[in-house]
Amino acid sequence: MSPFYSFTAERLNGQLQNLSDYAGKLVLVVNTASKCGFTPQYAGLENLYQQFNDQGLVILGFPCNQFGNQEPGGAEQIAHTCEINYGVTFPIFAKVDVNGPAAHPLFQWLTGELPGWLGKSIKWNFTKFLIGRDGKPIKRFATITKPEQMATFIQKELAR
Repeated sequence: MSPFYSFTAERLNGQLQNLSDYAGKLVLVVNTASKCGFTPQYAGLENLYQQFNDQGLVILGFPCNQFGNQEPGGAEQIAHTCEINYGVTFPIFAKVDVNGPAAHPLFQWLTGELPGWLGKSIKWNFTKFLIGRDGKPIKRFATITKPEQMATFIQKELAR
């Protein structure tokens, strides 16, 4: 069994989520922020989710305040930004660190499996990691990669 399925994470509402609940799904893990120049990507991510959710895609948003303090609010403020401003319906989790010794174990694993330009760390908000239906990391997408640019790749992976 993939290590991905052994992780748990706290949802924005405080409930603990076993990532094994997403077994068999194509999962896109994204570190997000509400006050970032890339925050409008929430809309594109929601579009991907609406387009491919019934085919097995799930998107998991993990707010992070490590980059320019661009996620300063609490759960209520994060939920407001996601739901009211961008219509987000995909799962959003409690705020986490994605770099450093306090990084959530999921992100420690992801950056180890799919290192980027900075090695085993994340450069900025809206870095995206695609996890296969088997729980194995497939591809890392940079912050500047817009969700709509990932659609063809996602569609191919869903067809596998």
